[in-house]
Formats: sequence, C-alpha cells, structure tokens
Amino acid sequence: MKEAWALLRRDVTLAWREGGTIGTALGFYLVVVAITPLGLGPDLNLLSRIAPGVLWVALLLAALLSADRIFHNDYEDGSLDVLATGPLPLPLVACIKSLAHWITTGIPLALLAPVLGLLLNLPIESYPLLVASMLAGTPAVSFVAAIGASLTLGLRRSGVLLALLVLPLYVPVLIFGVAAVSAASIGPASPWPPFMMLCALSLASVVLAPIASAAALRAALR
Repeated sequence: MKEAWALLRRDVTLAWREGGTIGTALGFYLVVVAITPLGLGPDLNLLSRIAPGVLWVALLLAALLSADRIFHNDYEDGSLDVLATGPLPLPLVACIKSLAHWITTGIPLALLAPVLGLLLNLPIESYPLLVASMLAGTPAVSFVAAIGASLTLGLRRSGVLLALLVLPLYVPVLIFGVAAVSAASIGPASPWPPFMMLCALSLASVVLAPIASAAALRAALR
C-alpha cells in the first residue's frame, strides 16, 4: 500500500511541476469552447441547446492531449522497466498512473466546465449536474486513454494513432454525458439514468482497463 501511494503521489507531483501538459489541456478546452459562439453567431437558444455536446466533445479532445504522457516519460527514462519488475503488480501500476492522469487532467477540466458554460448560455440550474456528470465520466476517459497510451508506447508520432484508437471508445461516455446534462438543462427526461450509466462505465473502466493496459505494456517492454 505504501508503494502504491508513493507512486501516485510521485506522478501527481511530477505532473503539477511540469505544468505544460495540464496547461495545454486547459488552454485547448478554453479556446475550443470560446470560439464556438463566434462561429455559430449570437443565437442564445442555439448555444444553449448545443452547450452540453460542445462541452463534452471539447473535454474529450483536451484530455487526449495529455494521454500519451501517461507512460511515455517513465518509458523514456527506464522507470517503467523498474516498475514492471517491482513489488507492485503491473495492472496496479497502470491503474495508479491512470488515476494520476484523472486527478491532474480530468478533475481540472470538469471544474473548468461551469465557467465555460457561461459562454454557451448553459442554464445555471444544470451546472451541478454538469460537474457531477463530468466527475463521474472522466475516470473512464483517463483509464481508456491509458489503454491507447500503452498500445502506442514507443511509437513515433503516436498522437494520431492514439486518437484513432481511443476516440471510438469514448462514444458511450459522450452519449450518456450529453444526455445527462441535456436532460438537466432542457428536459423533459430525467438526468439520472444516463448519469448512472456514466458511473457504470467508469467503474467498468477502472476494473478492466488496467488489465488491458498491463498486457500492452508487457508486450512493449519485451
């Protein structure tokens, strides 16, 4: 348990110290949402209707910007070889690194969403569910991204390939995330069924994604 906590604290500390990747993700999220009203015009009703979809799509794309860094730095400096032969099982290592990505990327993006919702005329009453749904769905985003990062580990220009592998797997998260926020903002359906599906997707990802990531990491380290 001490080893797991030390690895999580190390990854989170390194991510915050570097800062560039997190800042890029947040900046990309801000820019994409900010330019949307400029392209669509001043129709506030239209902006309000598309706000959930724009916020979720921009979040998924912003999270992808830092996905390839989940294992890359440790692979480059040899730390991943040490972790693979250390006391922690490799699936647990993959789980901790995915969790660190969620803490340093998923949570900041989710907390920034209400501020950006103002630019899209999202109803104020839907903000609590917006944040809750993103906090519930972004673990699936980070853990699925770890699968793509492990599959493309060591490849040159892996960013495009990573996006092609991961984006189709984000579709269920996108559908249920948009459905939950849309139901909270414009109704008439209840937002709780899609919210519960988001929770189920994240739980399934937390259980299954580290196993798949560990298998890909073993293949990359051979």
